[in-house]
Amino acid sequence: MEQTSTALAERIAERRRGVGDPRALIGEMRRSVLLVPTAGGGLWSARSGGVRWICGFTDEAALARFALHHSYGDQPMDYAALLGARIVDEVVPSLDEPAGLAVDIATEDGSMFFPPVTGIVPDGVAVDSGEAQEGRGRGR
Repeated sequence: MEQTSTALAERIAERRRGVGDPRALIGEMRRSVLLVPTAGGGLWSARSGGVRWICGFTDEAALARFALHHSYGDQPMDYAALLGARIVDEVVPSLDEPAGLAVDIATEDGSMFFPPVTGIVPDGVAVDSGEAQEGRGRGR
């Protein structure tokens, strides 16, 4: 798990420096196991800009930084270990609202957002696809 998470963190750092291939970053996210905090029987998420963001972390250190920012202090934070592909292919479509994946949000200059767009989430829930627009028009 640590090796793929490290690879994802490295790809994120490349993109933040303005280098690297965005498609390789998405591929690495899909292959990586992410630690997703759980709360109230579900995955922890936040809403911002009309999007529900599932928050995932590349390693326990990144998760611990997040826990400190959310007043967990020394208390353990429950989490699930999920493949990025499972999050964007299964969890996001199950939410019935625009949703994406936010990785390492408590890491200074290390966070990356994977928005609900074509090429990241399934076309049926991508906000930029005709399928998503038609689905919302039918009271989805």
